[in-house]
This record gives sequence, structure tokens and C-alpha cells, in this order.
Amino acid sequence: MDISRRKLLGTSVLAGLAWSGRAVGERGAQGTTRLNTSRKRLRLRHTWTIARNSSDFKENVFVRLERDGVVGWGEAAPNVRYQQSADETLAAIESVRPLMEAGDWFQYVSLREQWERAIPAESCACAALDIAALDWVGRKLHVPLYRLFGLDAAKAPVTTFSIGIDTPEVIQQKVKETGDFPVLKIKVGTANDEQIVGAVREVTDKPLRVDANEGWHDKEQALKKIRWLQRMGVELIEQPLPAAMLEETAWLRERVEMPILADEAVTRAADIPRLAQAYDGINIKLMKAGGIQEAMRMIHIARALGLKIMLGCMIESSVAISAAAQISPLVDYADLDGNLLIANDPFAGVTVDRGRLILPDRPGLGIRERAQN
Repeated sequence: MDISRRKLLGTSVLAGLAWSGRAVGERGAQGTTRLNTSRKRLRLRHTWTIARNSSDFKENVFVRLERDGVVGWGEAAPNVRYQQSADETLAAIESVRPLMEAGDWFQYVSLREQWERAIPAESCACAALDIAALDWVGRKLHVPLYRLFGLDAAKAPVTTFSIGIDTPEVIQQKVKETGDFPVLKIKVGTANDEQIVGAVREVTDKPLRVDANEGWHDKEQALKKIRWLQRMGVELIEQPLPAAMLEETAWLRERVEMPILADEAVTRAADIPRLAQAYDGINIKLMKAGGIQEAMRMIHIARALGLKIMLGCMIESSVAISAAAQISPLVDYADLDGNLLIANDPFAGVTVDRGRLILPDRPGLGIRERAQN
């Protein structure tokens, strides 16, 4: 059959357009697209006090993506430590609305690169977009995210239950309320740390992990406190000194047996190599990292450097906690209890059985909206 070069090229172009249109339609870039944001005040069951501040509630931001009848949810938990607020987070998300509404959500890797260039300083806004896009993809494909990532839900770790700073009497009551959680996380970083941990030890012999949240500012003081904590059966400590005190933390690490994990000192993958000489591990949080994708990069880099890995959280609902739980089979420790510390969680998702994370066998994040509360 005789066919001209022009006809061949024309046929190829038309075929390409036809295929492109079909593929885009299948992947959800066509059809009705909506991006909605909302703000929710999450009420804490107890006043939440750490070395920096106290809170009775948190203002979190929720993102709802909808296309082709499929909905994906995301959440941002702004944190004053990183100069974030709900208003700024909402504004940041609004600024990338055209990108999200026009984008192919199946191409979430390149989309992430674009929104991070547009709002580089807004990590929790990026996290909300990342979580929502991946939730939508999982739901569209009818598969839980952990399966999409090739992970085994049975390998999800035990999560700690966190006890904030308070009076000894209230701390002991909080410990009693933890029920069958096998490991507790105690907030320290104050002048009366011995009193806090001593009060805990009066009512339980469970393994303890502690977090100083940069509360100690002298390496000699930190050394003395950590040696005392070792005698109290504490397994590890997070961020004993301010993030900027890297040399002092390395000095401290040489003198104690207890593993020291970076928390405030690590936000993204690029931070990890310089921390390896001062810390034994890192605490990864989706809100610091900018979402699930960056958190997974951090996990692989930390593993390559021989560091232990904790997956932590801010005060978050079951949206963000369930998002982090999807990659929890990859880590050594989990501190994913932010949803358990609030009284009005608007969603249901990951659950806990005697401390172990139970990932829902539903598409995407596996979350469901609760009745209004």
C-alpha cells in the first residue's frame, strides 16, 4: 500500500492525540475537578504541654480533592516551631490551586516538584497536597497506599502513647489512661524532669522513651540528665539540645549509651547526612518533610547511613496519622498517636490494638468521615 510521508505523520499525530485523550481520561485529568479547603479546631483531651509551649486546641487545615467522583483527603498541621499558621497554610494551598486543578494526579511525583517550587517554605501545606493526591490515587485504583508501595501491613510497628508535661498527679492519671499501650513517650525538657519521670515510674514499669524538644541548653546538664534517665529504664531520647547545637550533641553522644534521635534538627532528606555524626537516628514527620513522598526518601537515606528511624507526628487527625501509618512498616519506631490526643477527630482510619498500628484494608488512606462533632 502506498502512503505518503505527510499522511503517515498526520495519522501518527491523530493516533497520538486519540491515545493521549483516552489515557488522560482514564487517569482522571478530565471531568469535574474540585479542590476545597477547610479549617478545623481540634480540641485536646488534656492541655498539651511540651518544653516550648502549651495548647488546648490546634487549628488544622484539610484539603479535599475530587475528580471523576473520587475524593482524596489531605491534612496540614501548622506548627509555631516552623513559623506556620492556619492562615498562611490556607493561603499557600490557594496559591497553587491552578496547578492542582489542571494537573494529572497520577503524576504526583512531578506535581510535588512543582508545588514545592511554588511554596517552598510551607512544608505542612505541601504535606496536605501530597497526602490528598496519594489518597485520591489509591482510591481511584481501589488499593490501600501501603499495598501500592509494596509494604506488608503486618509489619507496622507498635506506637508509643505520649504524655505531656504536667503536675505529677495529672501525669500519673494520664499514665493510667494509657491502658494496654506497651510503650510510653514522656515529654521532658524542664527544670523538674526528675519529678516528671519519677511520677511515671511510681505507677508503671513500662518501657519509656523521652523527648526534650530542645529543652536543655547545656551539654553538661544534658549529660547528667541522660545518665539519670538511663538508670530509670528509658530506652531513647529525642532532641535533648537545640537543633543548632550539632557539635555539642556529637560530644554528648560519645558519652552516653542511650540512643539520641534528631527531631527538630531534621526536616527533609538533605538534612540527614550532616546529622549522622551526632545522632543515632531521626524522627520523620510528614508535616516537617512535606508529605509521604519526601518521608520515603528520608527513610531510604537514613537506612543507607545506618540510622534508626522513628515515624512521628504533630497533633493531627486520623487523616494525617493514617497517611503516616501507610509507610510505618519501613521504620523502627512509631509515635503516631496525635489522633488519640484529640477529642473531636473528624475522621476514622488507622486503629491501634495493644499499641500496634492496624492499617485499614480500604483504598487510599483507608479513612472515613465521622458524623459532625
